[in-house]
Amino acid sequence: MNSSFLDFRSDTVTKPTAGMLDAMMSAKVGDDVFGEDETVQKLENKLAATFNMEAGLFCPSGTMTNQIGIKCFTQPMDEVICDQTAHVYRYEIGGIAYHSAASVRLLYGERGILTPELIEPEINEDNIHYPNSSLVVLENTVNKGGGSCYTLAQIAPIHHLCNIKGLKLHLDGARIFNALVATGDDAHGYGKYFDGISVCLSKGLGAPVGSVLLGSKETIKKARKIRKAFGGGMRQAGFLAAAGNYALDHHVERLKDDHKHAKALADALISTNYVLSVMPVETNIVVFEVAKGTAEQVVNRLKEKGLHCNTTSASTVRLVTHLDLSPAMIDQAVEIILHL
Repeated sequence: MNSSFLDFRSDTVTKPTAGMLDAMMSAKVGDDVFGEDETVQKLENKLAATFNMEAGLFCPSGTMTNQIGIKCFTQPMDEVICDQTAHVYRYEIGGIAYHSAASVRLLYGERGILTPELIEPEINEDNIHYPNSSLVVLENTVNKGGGSCYTLAQIAPIHHLCNIKGLKLHLDGARIFNALVATGDDAHGYGKYFDGISVCLSKGLGAPVGSVLLGSKETIKKARKIRKAFGGGMRQAGFLAAAGNYALDHHVERLKDDHKHAKALADALISTNYVLSVMPVETNIVVFEVAKGTAEQVVNRLKEKGLHCNTTSASTVRLVTHLDLSPAMIDQAVEIILHL
């Protein structure tokens, strides 16, 4: 990638900062499969405490933590309830079927946000013809919802429904810290609502690799064996976990800058004649619908001007802000957008 290009394709493209690299290189490590890497343990314990959960498990990716969580909370012939935009359904290559032999019940929330009213009618009754509804998965923030996010007040009644119906509740927290910064909610409140939480470190937080699955001690004991079966047991993983620890200490509060930058992009886009509409911007994702031509054509024109972004459908385009984009770069992107 040409370093002079402005890269809005994803917040996964960030490079470790100098401080993060120093933390990685000075990490105390051991064999994590033997339970001897203290830097990994520090990360797992730090996130467990942050979200008021009992334990954590460091994994290479958010896809792995999601798929391990789903396998922990389901049995073959169960059914997972999620929104039709959900990452666990759309972007994890059929992992629910492949790993857990479970089916999926898709719902249609507003910008990917589910409610008890949407979920309850789709919970199967005990019937020999139906799969067992065993798990609800929420995503926070919702990628295909343009970074839309749940508040704890919205999550509480979903948890209540799952509790009375006997379903587990898992959170794909791919950008959970973006949601927390946007809503002002306390991360500690999540622990009383979710059976499993996947916290990704390699998106807005800027770590190069990694995600942590949070849950009860019993869940994480089971998850550790599943991780081993998935090939996710790493040895001196503390070099990677150190990046996550650094990100949690230094990169959370600055997410509000990414949100501010995303709003600036959205304001510029909506004032142009080639944009039909822009999804409401809550966090660091901007999704807009083109007014004429195709999304691919608009993406190619932006690329020619030095701005990289992606299509999300034949008519929609996504831009994602992140820590490698300075205010001056955002100003440059706004000029490109306005004069395309």
